[in-house]
Amino acid sequence: MDNATQNATQAVEVEHSTLFDWFDHIKELGLDVWQNGIPGVSLINIGQAVGVFLFFILLRRFITKFTMNRLQNILEKHETQGGGSVLKALAEPIRFIPVVLGLFFADQCLDFPLPVEKFTNTIVKALILFVIFWSAFNLVSVATKIFRKLEKVLTPSLVDWLIKLVKFLVVLMGVASILELFGIDIGPILTGLGLFSVAVALGAKDLFQNIIAGISIIAESRFDVGDWVTVDGKVDGTVEFIGFRSTRIRRFDKAPVYVPNSTLSDNCLINFTKMTHRRVLWNIGVEYRTTTEQLKLIQERVMEYILGSDDYAHPPEVSTFMRVVQFGDSSIDFQLYAFTKTTDWLAWLKIREDLAYRIKEIVEVEAGTGFAFPSQSIYIETVPGVVAENFVRPEDE
Repeated sequence: MDNATQNATQAVEVEHSTLFDWFDHIKELGLDVWQNGIPGVSLINIGQAVGVFLFFILLRRFITKFTMNRLQNILEKHETQGGGSVLKALAEPIRFIPVVLGLFFADQCLDFPLPVEKFTNTIVKALILFVIFWSAFNLVSVATKIFRKLEKVLTPSLVDWLIKLVKFLVVLMGVASILELFGIDIGPILTGLGLFSVAVALGAKDLFQNIIAGISIIAESRFDVGDWVTVDGKVDGTVEFIGFRSTRIRRFDKAPVYVPNSTLSDNCLINFTKMTHRRVLWNIGVEYRTTTEQLKLIQERVMEYILGSDDYAHPPEVSTFMRVVQFGDSSIDFQLYAFTKTTDWLAWLKIREDLAYRIKEIVEVEAGTGFAFPSQSIYIETVPGVVAENFVRPEDE
């Protein structure tokens, strides 16, 4: 074999040796990834973790149904009122439990380094706390019936605020507990929030003034949702919602008006819903030709109608009268003062309409007189012995 052939053979052997070395290196890398994985966890463990998590996801419906049935049996055994509402409130948190279980068992399959494992365990604990406080938040809504019993002592609006406050406290406690798990001290955060609150209070004086006014309105029970109110002669309508900052009043043309609580607290407010009776106040004028006997007859018959009707409240509960009050420019004026038992506006209109029909019948038919209306009389007098001269047009010149 000559030198050229020998050199070529050696070159091929070197190339084959290098190629095998590359394959061996790739094999070693593959085994390292398979055994250790990218973050130091083998792909086998990662595959097991993914499989375990998917297994719990697939069993999610079964686990949820089993848990809900167990809870239903417990509630029925103890004859708990509102058991259906409790199950409905806990349905979504329970559906999330298999996810937490899947993450927990998947974490057990992964051999993370100690710092990473500690962090993943903290995440699982945080999710467990999340489920607990989520369930508590939903149960507060179920406990609304219990809070409603306080309406015997407190107003409905104040009870609504109390429910919102309890929900806020549950959320606050949940956030604080989760932050504590991650080693975050909430003390400095609360201190910072306190300083921030002072700064905000200085810049948002009107906001806090409205909140305090809203609390005073509810505490004083000035009005409730559904009441018909008039605010200082500017807003007239039905209260729909009492918020922390403002109150929504629906006018009778169905337009909403948002009134700051401070306005409702500092200005005069009329609550028509809390009327005990509804008043009828009329000034009725009759003609000057009406005699004294006719005036007395009108007064007597109208009072007989009112005092004999069950639609009207009677003395001494309320004042009721009809009196001649003045001699007007063109009429003799009665003033009628009475109260209906109903405070409903439509029913009151019907009662007042019937009274108007009866008064017209009494005045025109039974008394034989008439209603007066504004009028003026012009009198032209002639001076005796004085005759006006006729005007003679002068002839054209």
